[in-house]
Amino acid sequence: MKTLKNVLLVNALSSGATGILLIAIPGMITHIFNVNQRWPFIATGIFLFAFALLVFYASYQQVQAASLVKTIIFLDISWVVMSMVIVVSQSFGLSMTGYLLITAVAGWVALMAYLQHTNLKKSFIEAV
Repeated sequence: MKTLKNVLLVNALSSGATGILLIAIPGMITHIFNVNQRWPFIATGIFLFAFALLVFYASYQQVQAASLVKTIIFLDISWVVMSMVIVVSQSFGLSMTGYLLITAVAGWVALMAYLQHTNLKKSFIEAV
C-alpha cells in the first residue's frame, strides 16, 4: 500500500465487503453479537456499502482531491471514536465476541485513516 490510491482501494474493498456481509447475513451477525435486532446491522451495511462507493470513486480520480480524502479520513476517525465509545461503555449489551469484533474493525479503520493521512501529506509534499 505505497500510494494513496492503493490505500483508498483497500479501504473501499474492505468497507464494501463488510457492508455486503452485514446486509447479506444479518441473522448470523445478530447471533455472534448476541442481540435480536437485525436492522442496525443492515443499516450499517448500507452505510458501509455507500461509503465504499465514495472511497472507490475517490481512488479513481486522476488526482485525489484533498477535500474528499479529508472527508473520508474524518468519517474513518468518527467510526473509530464511536466504536470505542460503544466498547468502553459496553453499550447495547453485546457479547464479548461482538465487542472484540468492533475493536478489531476499529483498529483496521484507524490504520486506513492513518495511511490515508500519511499518503495524502506525502502526495501534497511531492506536488509542491
